[in-house]
Amino acid sequence: MCRHLAYLGPPVSLASLVVEAPHSLYRQSWAPSDMRGGGSVNADGFGLGWYGDGAAPPVRYRRRVPIWADESLPGLARSIQSGAVLAAVRNGTVGSPLTESAVAPFVRDQWLFSHNGLISGWPGSISKLAEALPVSELLTLDALMDSALLWALIQDRLYSGSPAAEAVASVVREVAAAAPDSRLNVLLTDGEQLVATTWTHSLWIRRTTDSVAVSSEPWTTEGWEQVPDYSLLLATATTVAITPLAPGPEQPPMEGRQ
Repeated sequence: MCRHLAYLGPPVSLASLVVEAPHSLYRQSWAPSDMRGGGSVNADGFGLGWYGDGAAPPVRYRRRVPIWADESLPGLARSIQSGAVLAAVRNGTVGSPLTESAVAPFVRDQWLFSHNGLISGWPGSISKLAEALPVSELLTLDALMDSALLWALIQDRLYSGSPAAEAVASVVREVAAAAPDSRLNVLLTDGEQLVATTWTHSLWIRRTTDSVAVSSEPWTTEGWEQVPDYSLLLATATTVAITPLAPGPEQPPMEGRQ
């Protein structure tokens, strides 16, 4: 299983999110605390995406090597500040490509996307869903892998006019119905809003008066709450709403303005 995080709030250094914390994404790459989906380390690449000032598209930095193998990263991350960040380390599914193009975050226009998990029975299990996409979208997937197709399905809803949370929720539900036992934990942001799902893996949230951070695993020891499994999270830097994605034990809504 991969690991990912996202942050919205006042500008902070990328290093403070990804490298420097006691259980940062950097450390999670080789010492994860929750690998219920299998695997042991996240050594199949890493990626950072961040937003600058104004309406410019996000900047992305991806490598196919383990995050600890990039000697330039700590200095680079200390030199960059951003108020909107999405980052991931990858543990590739057996048989999937081990290329830079297969590493999150995936990007289109203002959007950054990450998937922690897998689609069971890939590719046959969701061939019917794929048939609904324009052929041009299938021919231009970032990589021939489940995460890239999941992103294409969500893009199709986004660019057809669906709100981000609705696009993500509808695709996750349909993929889960077509491919039971899938792990569909996603992050999606345009730099202003953040959409996340938990579907058979953990996600934690930390809120302050003017920021929100989510992560597969807490990177510090204080201030984190676990998001219930099978949930949809929609957040800005100052608001959070978490609602159930699937029937299950009744869960009180975790929502409100900080």
